[in-house]
Amino acid sequence: MSVHAAPLEQLSWLSGCWVDPGGEAGSGEQWTTLAGGSMLGMGRTVKGGKLVTYEFMRIADGGDGKAVFHAQPAGKPAASFGAIALGATEVVFENLEHDFPQRVIYRYEAPATLRASIEGMRNGALKRIEFPLVRGACGGTL
Repeated sequence: MSVHAAPLEQLSWLSGCWVDPGGEAGSGEQWTTLAGGSMLGMGRTVKGGKLVTYEFMRIADGGDGKAVFHAQPAGKPAASFGAIALGATEVVFENLEHDFPQRVIYRYEAPATLRASIEGMRNGALKRIEFPLVRGACGGTL
């Protein structure tokens, strides 16, 4: 997976609605198609019928031809992660200066599975959190 030879168009598989199959209705991520040099995303988790966490995201060209993932979780300060690998079915973003996570990974498994994960060092140990998602309809439940 080359970062330099991989334009944002290679992330077309990410656009659409992704549902948490083990979560309540409304839990998952939604990504727009690429337009204006960026993709916009939103994620949320619903438990007990209430919003418990959310995140606003954007993937854009960082000006050097590399994709950059910008995330603002639950009203906290935004953080940016540069792509270190971008291919036809996977992208890995990294920011070693960030507290946690240091890496954000999206892996597409055709035809309808998205394996999102975050990982990095926390309290001296490597921690990884998986977010399995399946493609869903964008008809108001997400």
